[in-house]
Amino acid sequence: MMVDVVTDQGQHSPLSPHEAADLVLDFVNTRPIAGREERLADASSAALWLRTTGLVAEGILVTEGDATTARELREALVTVLLAHAGEPDDGTALEAAEAYLRRSGVLYPLSPVVTSRDVRLLPAHAGVPGAFGSLLAAVADLARQGTWTRLKACRNPPCHLGFYDRTRNSSATYCSPRPCGAQVAMRSYRSRRAAGEQGRNP
Repeated sequence: MMVDVVTDQGQHSPLSPHEAADLVLDFVNTRPIAGREERLADASSAALWLRTTGLVAEGILVTEGDATTARELREALVTVLLAHAGEPDDGTALEAAEAYLRRSGVLYPLSPVVTSRDVRLLPAHAGVPGAFGSLLAAVADLARQGTWTRLKACRNPPCHLGFYDRTRNSSATYCSPRPCGAQVAMRSYRSRRAAGEQGRNP
């Protein structure tokens, strides 16, 4: 089964996640975060996730190569979501991620289906390539709605959980004030304190 991304004239609050955001966040959060297991570790686990989300039908073959591609696509998206959260970057990682996503757009193209009522972006391929296309279509739909940059990855290095920024000025940088925001603040405090002690004791 493939996911249709619908473009219509309906209004959607930017403070409330669209279902496309749920799909993308579920994908990027398949990583082994906070002790959870890797959900794209191999062909079997990737197939389970793809079937559970409805991106592929029962019986579709998912290979180890597909699982590797899924992890690579996920990492590229996480890098972009970190950039949305203001993660400092020398440009290399983000540039590589954006280049990967451009190549993915060529490999997993979308076809617009135009009617008098709406426009649907459908994957041009079936099976696993269609599933990857559906993920890219979800990103495109979020960009059209103006909410793509509200999808972020927590800047706390042990976490990097994907989340939807519900703040009015889109200023969130951590998935939650506690524990992630507090952990970063404490590390920063300890670093400043250690630097101060070094300055007093040359």
